[in-house]
Amino acid sequence: MKTVGNIKMNILNTGSDSKIIFVRVIVGLIFISEGIQKYVVITMLGPEFFSGLGFRNPVFWAYFTGAFEMSCGLLILVGFLTRVASVPLLIIMMVAFVTTKLSLLTTHGFLTFAHEYRIDFSLTILLVLLMIYGGGKWSFDLKILKSEHGKILQSGS
Repeated sequence: MKTVGNIKMNILNTGSDSKIIFVRVIVGLIFISEGIQKYVVITMLGPEFFSGLGFRNPVFWAYFTGAFEMSCGLLILVGFLTRVASVPLLIIMMVAFVTTKLSLLTTHGFLTFAHEYRIDFSLTILLVLLMIYGGGKWSFDLKILKSEHGKILQSGS
């Protein structure tokens, strides 16, 4: 049976790879920017966009999605709960794929689809990488793990 400590270790567990910071900066800044745009660029990415996709209550979904993009993007940027923050963003990417990109494949062909999906595909792969490897060397995840590991060693457990 898993204890709370083991679950916490699995969520925060990360290697000390210093190159992951580049992935976190790219993913974090892109999602923070996209989230802000859902509030600022209302006709292109906000409620009108969600309305055009057929979402019921597009105001709610635009701002809900934007809030998750900003908050999870910030968590990834600083490397805090990196794996947990990647999950909602992966869900957003899957919904975006189904609602905006998949129809391009059937209506405009593979090359148009490949062109339009290239950034979404890249972000999806980077999110999967963060889920697998965690926040890396310069993350709060690793700092918390080291702090917890020190407490365990000091208590003799």
